[in-house]
Amino acid sequence: MPREKGRKVVASNRKARHNYTILDTYEAGVALTGTEVKSLRAGRASLVDAFGQVKDGEIYLYGMHIPEYAQGTWTNHEPRRARKLLLKRQEIDRLVGKVQESGLTLVPLSIYFSDGWAKVELGLARGKRSYDKRQDLAKRDAEREISRALGRRHKGME
Repeated sequence: MPREKGRKVVASNRKARHNYTILDTYEAGVALTGTEVKSLRAGRASLVDAFGQVKDGEIYLYGMHIPEYAQGTWTNHEPRRARKLLLKRQEIDRLVGKVQESGLTLVPLSIYFSDGWAKVELGLARGKRSYDKRQDLAKRDAEREISRALGRRHKGME
């Protein structure tokens, strides 16, 4: 059977970009069990409450929900277990330094399959305050109004 090519997104965390300012992104592999991979291939996962944390010089992903595989038996996994992220040592050291010194956090943005391997897009993020969120919403609304006006003008309605 040929190996699958390309990128197939399983789940994305859309609230993350609303609640956090993403400063940098990293791609990390995930250490999974067999039934977790089968459940992900079925398109079932949730990143809603997930976050990354440093433990013993390694980075783990907590709170990601991968439901049990329906055809699994006693080999099924625990849905919300901590999962180790696979990064290069330099990346881990850089992330550990940034998270500890400047109050940043690690937020998973999406989980996907890249050429058959399960990957997580991890964002180095700073939490937004409520006025930052309001400014972003106002800017988005203004851009939407501008594009509508340009569209109407282009069609000759104004």
